[in-house]
Amino acid sequence: MNTSIQAVSFSGLLWAFVPACIVIVILYRWTVDGRTAVYALTRMLIQLLLIGYVLTYIFEAEHAGIIVCVMIVMLGTASWIALRPLKKKQPHLYRNALGAIAIGGVSTLVLVSQVVLEVQPWFFPRYVVPLAGMIFASSMNTVSLAAERFEAECEKACSYIEARNSALHSSLIPVINSLLAVGLVSLPGMMTGQILSGVSPLVATKYQIMVMCMIFGSSGISAVLYLTFAKVRTA
Repeated sequence: MNTSIQAVSFSGLLWAFVPACIVIVILYRWTVDGRTAVYALTRMLIQLLLIGYVLTYIFEAEHAGIIVCVMIVMLGTASWIALRPLKKKQPHLYRNALGAIAIGGVSTLVLVSQVVLEVQPWFFPRYVVPLAGMIFASSMNTVSLAAERFEAECEKACSYIEARNSALHSSLIPVINSLLAVGLVSLPGMMTGQILSGVSPLVATKYQIMVMCMIFGSSGISAVLYLTFAKVRTA
């Protein structure tokens, strides 16, 4: 069995943009704002090409200070993006998001990297950076959904308890759906990548179980913390 990864050429990569371009054309024809989608795709392309080169340097350096700086940048950016749907982006909301994602995400990262995987040294970038990225991104999305729903419920003059419960429920719908669908509807990124690289499907499955648990846990904890911090301003 061939266990080598199939290389992707830049010319071949262009074909991956065909479905995305179709969606953008439809957005413009239906007079929906397609500029955001174009901006997002362009930014994605630039960011990923840049991070490909940056990660090469980070992985070769294997320096604890560099990894800590990388995670600080990731946390700061995730907290900022999490507040994007909000109408009123006040400074204390950024602090709430940053605190929630940092506590929920970093604690989960430490548990997974040091207890589950026993990564040595603790900052080994080939493990810590990708895991941190998955954890912080999932926490960011959940906090974003929780913040948006909480703001909407408060505008309807709901009590804090009602707004909190509704926001938490809504924010966890995507991650819970992914738990229900994994293995039946989808083979997530980490599992697919490992299988494509020749790793045993059983080993890939164990990693994916770990990933799903850490994503659900960090997302839920971060959302709960954000909504708990929000009580100070609504009490």
